[in-house]
Amino acid sequence: MPPRRSYDQYCSAARALDLVGDRWTLLIVRELLAGPRRYTDLHADLPGVSTDVLASRLKDMERDGLATRRRLPPPGAAYVYELTSRGRELLPVLQALGRWGEGELGERGPTDAVRAHWFALPLLRALDGEGVVEVTLEEGEFHLHVGAEGGPVYGDGPAPGEPDARLAMDAETCESLARGESGLRDAVRNGRVTVSGDGTLAKALREV
Repeated sequence: MPPRRSYDQYCSAARALDLVGDRWTLLIVRELLAGPRRYTDLHADLPGVSTDVLASRLKDMERDGLATRRRLPPPGAAYVYELTSRGRELLPVLQALGRWGEGELGERGPTDAVRAHWFALPLLRALDGEGVVEVTLEEGEFHLHVGAEGGPVYGDGPAPGEPDARLAMDAETCESLARGESGLRDAVRNGRVTVSGDGTLAKALREV
């Protein structure tokens, strides 16, 4: 493997960009925040990335201690990639970047790809406390691990068990939240987000 390119600047920001400044790296981190993912799953959820670039970025992330690759036991017997603790520390970086970029979203264009779980991090920023939240959108379902200090931050599909809260909203509301035009609690208050469940997170959202 060729040596890592570097800005050769004695600056922590430059050193960080040596590791995650290449195109696609932070978006791979976004996908791996959902937990272990197979290469084929990553490629499917990163529309536009070539197979060569994805493979190269994953190798770089392994070399730099951001991700690891392991083989699942039978009957899975497939290789998966997952973040290391160092890689998982990029969550607040992605959250800050997402908040900074809210104003750049604009209206969704006809050629814009979208996956339901791409709305996970914006919603996570709007939730306090701890627990599992199941979210239903027109594009699909995902679940959030609010306040999780280890393991996946979110996952595709319904929650693995009974969630602390269930949220349902239409595409217009979800996109408005992602653009920072409205807050989650305001959307609940205005009836644009439906909350169900008996957990503390559901009760807190209904008490707005």
